[in-house]
Amino acid sequence: MNSLAFTRRQALTAALAAAALPTRLRAANRPAPLYPDAPIRLAIEQTSLELAKGIVIPTTTYNGTVPGPLLTLNPTRRAVIHVTNNTSRPELVHWHGLHIPSPVDGAMEEGSPMIAPGQTGTYDFLPGPSGTRWYHTHAMAGRDLGAGGYSGQFGFIDVDDGRFPAPYDREIFLAVHHWNGELCDMGAPVSDQMVCYRHATFNGRLFAAAEPLRVKAGERVRFRFVNASATQNTAIALPGHRFRIIALDGNPVPTQASVEVIRLGVAERVDAIVVMNNPGVWMLGATNDTERASGLALAVEYAGHSGPPRWLPPPRNDWDYSRFALPGPIAQPEVDDIIPMVISKKFLKKEGMDEWRINSQVFEDAPVMRLVKGRRYRFRFFNASREDHPVHLHRHSFEITAIAGRPVAGVIKDTVVLPLYGSLDVDLRADNPGRSLFHCHQQIHMDYGFMRLISY
Repeated sequence: MNSLAFTRRQALTAALAAAALPTRLRAANRPAPLYPDAPIRLAIEQTSLELAKGIVIPTTTYNGTVPGPLLTLNPTRRAVIHVTNNTSRPELVHWHGLHIPSPVDGAMEEGSPMIAPGQTGTYDFLPGPSGTRWYHTHAMAGRDLGAGGYSGQFGFIDVDDGRFPAPYDREIFLAVHHWNGELCDMGAPVSDQMVCYRHATFNGRLFAAAEPLRVKAGERVRFRFVNASATQNTAIALPGHRFRIIALDGNPVPTQASVEVIRLGVAERVDAIVVMNNPGVWMLGATNDTERASGLALAVEYAGHSGPPRWLPPPRNDWDYSRFALPGPIAQPEVDDIIPMVISKKFLKKEGMDEWRINSQVFEDAPVMRLVKGRRYRFRFFNASREDHPVHLHRHSFEITAIAGRPVAGVIKDTVVLPLYGSLDVDLRADNPGRSLFHCHQQIHMDYGFMRLISY
């Protein structure tokens, strides 16, 4: 890739100096996908995004759309992706959830070079594992709440090996994003987690401007959600219907359970089947009234029905990772080492923002964590803060092995929400050598210390 090797702080300094709903009809026993013969080309460019009539915001996108192009990749064929940076700041693309080499993973801390303004970089890798993955910028934003993850730089990746954990008739890709973020004015010094947003969308369109999702009674619809927001976790419901969860972060779950509510931490993906068995016009949307009123909703309209969509609060929030795990009793497997990871913060410590620490160290001061190839490690997280953290590990998947001290097994993810004052154990097999970045996927936490590098 043509670029200079920028540090994260240098990148911040440099940074400061038509959105359709992509849907695809698919038979349950579809043929294996075809990989395009020509390389994929993405352009990072400034775009005036119309969220709704009269509501246009400037942002940065891939190929001028939000989400960017849906990339369907075959895990048996190499992907060659040329990315041209048509903006005025250094950029790079992270291929989230893929187990690929460090230099092409798209994180400067791992050795992926930035793409300088006006330059083109090439990512060449064998995609995998199969499932719902996504791509997004991994540039620093700092106090610029229009850059990095706050922008429109995100899109779906479908790594498709032709095998699916459940039959369905149709699939819908929906990306959640929050827009026009600003540090909230609470009449006092602002803690950096307090980012307020004016708008929220599915696929870059406010509820009032989005075309309804038109369905037929009896259809089995596979929803593929990603939370592509910079800092905002969310919860989603579809009144009168239940979600049967078939995959988390693209990985099939061992127990397919039905829930009223899907909780999506930042960067999490959920694949869910909904059987359309309650005719009418309904509102798929955020369970939070304010968030839903800001635009995070979509009408689901059955054939032969019309009128305003109906919203009903879900009877309960029944989201729990352990519902999708192997049935108990569970004995935790043997590991070669247990690594404590204590998350804490210093209030308004850095540039007027909270400073985030792992084991009392900020990223800049922490040594690289050295592992040994082939060994199994248990990361034991404790959240000593009063905020949820969607924590992500690059280039690997991990297994959740305990929630609040209670053993679980079989749930494979790359991003997991560590609840306030909560604890989690996740097990990692060191099977993808090189440098890998671990961080909170809340942009403002990552930018202010909540990162760590591992290497083996």
